[in-house]
Amino acid sequence: MSIRFEASWCGSDLGGHRPCPNTYERYSHDSLPPLDERRFKGTFEWLGGSTGTAKDRVTELRAVTDELDLKGLSLPQDFITYFTSANLRDVLGDPWLTCCWNSLSKPIPSPVEPGAYLVRFFRDQQDCVLWYFYLRPGSSAFVVHSHLEYEYEYEAHHSGGECNGDSDIDDLDEQMEALQYCAPTFEEWAYRFWIENHISEAVASGDKPSSDEDVHAYLNHYRTSRQHLPSV
Repeated sequence: MSIRFEASWCGSDLGGHRPCPNTYERYSHDSLPPLDERRFKGTFEWLGGSTGTAKDRVTELRAVTDELDLKGLSLPQDFITYFTSANLRDVLGDPWLTCCWNSLSKPIPSPVEPGAYLVRFFRDQQDCVLWYFYLRPGSSAFVVHSHLEYEYEYEAHHSGGECNGDSDIDDLDEQMEALQYCAPTFEEWAYRFWIENHISEAVASGDKPSSDEDVHAYLNHYRTSRQHLPSV
């Protein structure tokens, strides 16, 4: 039986709509504005679509996909489209308020499920939170997040005591708390991250959030429900 992860969104301050006492907080999925899944077809039309190919990114990606092929796993196609697109490749990175950027890792063994792997694709500048694809044979990839840098955690674990990680990689309960489900697809994660950062930027600068239809609909959820409950 596959591991079932606790679901949460790791987000930042949306002002009075959803206050955040720290740089990031975990928010229950039930508290989030719902997204129309029909909108996300892997083409990123809400960003104007994908145009051109970033050849350096294709090369970078190949090193990861070749290793995943040997394990019978693959990255989601919507991420490949985004990552290798000349016009989309950096749209989610700097200069966002929390300074995050694309950061692709080699496959990392899941600390909670034999045969499954993590691939990091995005990180905060201070590693407050890192986002990974969770890949298991026979299943579609989904997005998880953690405060742990698992490449470092495994390096520390195998170092023979020469360095210490931030957690016990063999403690299942600890790892299940550290690693949480975030989004069913990359594009849905990207959209929520993108729209929330637009709102957070406006809040930080003292401006009113955009009157854009998407932003208005997103914030209207909080205006009408007021059911945002941080999961600590």
